[in-house]
Amino acid sequence: MHIVENSGGKSGIALHRFMDIELELGPDVLVPREETEILGRAAIGILNGREPDIRVIDMCCGSGNLGLAIASKVPGARVWSADLTDSTVATARRNADRLGVADRVTIAQGDLFGAFDGLDLAGSMDLVVCNPPYISSARLEGDRSELLASEPREAFDGGPYGLSIHQRLIRDAAAFLKPGGWLAFEFGEGQDRQVAALLARARAYAPAEFVADAAKTPRVAIARKLDPA
Repeated sequence: MHIVENSGGKSGIALHRFMDIELELGPDVLVPREETEILGRAAIGILNGREPDIRVIDMCCGSGNLGLAIASKVPGARVWSADLTDSTVATARRNADRLGVADRVTIAQGDLFGAFDGLDLAGSMDLVVCNPPYISSARLEGDRSELLASEPREAFDGGPYGLSIHQRLIRDAAAFLKPGGWLAFEFGEGQDRQVAALLARARAYAPAEFVADAAKTPRVAIARKLDPA
């Protein structure tokens, strides 16, 4: 964890550094991990060199770290971020204000893509990026229970096999992506074969590409939406 002291603004707030931006966190908000920077760098790599009017969804946004890093580093990007809880949405909005990108980042609250009901975003996105929960419920009751001591269960619990949110993400993201748009998301160690199978089963994407961490373990999936024509 990279913590830096706040040099101004509200007294006593410690800021977390993620991809060279500083974020306020809170007791009910996931602390961004270094491995999520792999996803952030992959997302920015996809967007670099594209047309100025870039449209991005950051699903399961937490503190807003991915969407705000994209907005900060890709000046032509317009970002719609979403999460489920009051605390995450409020924190993400404060961080957007802090970073001066609130005019290009909309932060909505709701259950996955339901957060965007009525916004007419279908078929318009260049990229959907997501760091979903991916630890199984059983492991959170067992060998990974320490994660729940200071961070919210919603940020980690991926259901019986750790992939419940991934299934919904892969299924529903296709409706929001342009043909040729990209879906990029993080997953847990050893889940790459299951992720590849979920993407293939959706029949909406080209075969998955994987990005590995420093230990050469696949941690990020990237898949391009097929052109139905």
